[in-house]
Amino acid sequence: MKIDSNNHSVFSLSYHLVLVIKYRRKVINHEVSEKAKQMFIDIGSKYHITLLEWNHDQDHVHVLFKAHPKTELSKFINAYKSASSRIIKKEFPHIKKQLWKEYFWSRSFCLLTTGSTPIDVVRKYIEKQGK
Repeated sequence: MKIDSNNHSVFSLSYHLVLVIKYRRKVINHEVSEKAKQMFIDIGSKYHITLLEWNHDQDHVHVLFKAHPKTELSKFINAYKSASSRIIKKEFPHIKKQLWKEYFWSRSFCLLTTGSTPIDVVRKYIEKQGK
C-alpha cells in the first residue's frame, strides 16, 4: 500500500462512494458515466481527491477514491452532485424526460472507508458492477 504524505503527516485515506440516481431511474449509459467520471476527476482535483476506480450500473455509480486529510468530503460530494447534475441534464436532454426539476442524484449517498478491506478487493468489486 502506498502511503501519501505532506509537510506534517503521512496518510492513506481511501473511500468507496455510491451515488444513486433520483428515484432509481435507469438513465446511466456509457456516455453519461464517462461525463460523470470526468467531472468527478475535474472537481475532485480542487479538493485534493484522486479517482482510483469508477464503474456504473444503470441507476447508480461506484467510486473508489483517495483523499487528503483536510478534504471536507461532504462539501466535495455536494459540490460534485450539484455541478454534475446540472451539466449532465444539459448535455443529455433525454434524461429530463425521466427526471424532473433539478434532480439527477438522490439526496443520500453511501460513503465507506476502505481501511479494513484490502483495496484490491474493493477495486475488483467495483470493476464487476453492472456485469
